[in-house]
Amino acid sequence: MRRSFYHYLMTLRAPKKTAESQFANDASRDIQFPKQSEDYHEISTYLEMNADYLTNMHVFDEMWEKYLENNK
Repeated sequence: MRRSFYHYLMTLRAPKKTAESQFANDASRDIQFPKQSEDYHEISTYLEMNADYLTNMHVFDEMWEKYLENNK
């Protein structure tokens, strides 16, 4: 069973301050995040338009690639 990007992201939460863990921690507090989505365009559009906590979309793009690899 495939899991959503949000579910994958929640596995990366951590107190250490890496770009990935910070994104995961911030997304966990975002009640509007598309939690069930597996669609790159839906999530990237949401982040670009609504998520002021992600200052660089490159972080999302890298994490999306890892998500795809993890969900094979």
